[in-house]
Amino acid sequence: MVIAEQTRSRRKKPLVTALLMVPVVLLGALAALRLIGFDGDWYTLVALSLTPYAAAAGVLLGGLALALRRWWTGGVALVLAIVLAVLVVPRLSASDQREVHGKTLRVLASNLLYGRADPKAVVDLVREQRIDVLNLVEMTPGAVDGLAAAGLFETLPYRVLHPAPGAFGSGIVSRFPLTEINLTGDSAAKQPGAQADLGDGVVAEIVAVHPVSPDVDTPQWEREMKDLSRAAGEHGLRVLAGDFNATLDHAAFRTVLSRGYNDAAEERGEALVPTWPADHTPVVTIDHVVVDNRAAVRDYRVFDVPGSDHRAVFAEVRLP
Repeated sequence: MVIAEQTRSRRKKPLVTALLMVPVVLLGALAALRLIGFDGDWYTLVALSLTPYAAAAGVLLGGLALALRRWWTGGVALVLAIVLAVLVVPRLSASDQREVHGKTLRVLASNLLYGRADPKAVVDLVREQRIDVLNLVEMTPGAVDGLAAAGLFETLPYRVLHPAPGAFGSGIVSRFPLTEINLTGDSAAKQPGAQADLGDGVVAEIVAVHPVSPDVDTPQWEREMKDLSRAAGEHGLRVLAGDFNATLDHAAFRTVLSRGYNDAAEERGEALVPTWPADHTPVVTIDHVVVDNRAAVRDYRVFDVPGSDHRAVFAEVRLP
């Protein structure tokens, strides 16, 4: 009887080991993609966006494997979890900011979900947070009418608007005079750019960001992300804000940052605060305020917007 039980136990061991190895292999593949900077297709993009959760899952998986005396499996899982944690954990701590003494710009970006977001809530947020520049994406003609009725253009009188049905409209609304300029290449959804005249000869360049979602057309998403990555030193002080459809774990987004920009959330230690899908349980951070690294990020926050599936993102930026 004892011999039979020992035989069954030995037969179970390879199955248990195999079951543990499957998620370890997947974790290793994710770590490899993240380290080499390869976004791949829609499925790998989704997996990469979940990197923070994968790091936590790796710790649990390693602990389980060790508890079951699968030493090598558990050790490998923990090493992979540590590798991912090294990439993720720094997002929880704020970075030292430049000593700059220029003008302050308060920027808010909001995805209106096909124009369904509550216009009064958006306008209230603009007033409460004393917003200087508001970037709006998925802005429909009806949304513009609703925002106008709620008094947005009384608070922020200057505008560059390109409303369109569905997810394809965008706009910039400002306290300061705007001059529209083309700061991006062709894109499925209009990504308007403008120069904001802050007075005293100070001009800030603003881009309302909304590249096509990679689940619709991944190669197009990559091309549109590349159009955002012109080196900061090649132009004036620039702020990119909106729905990037990308997280810090996507190589395309990190390429943008590498050209002389900082992610405002990362600078303030808030980069793990999710922004989407806000109409359920937010999971990933795909909405960003990206700032020329010659400036300083003094504040960053996210806000729920009734009717939208994205949280609005806010940053206070001090210019040099």
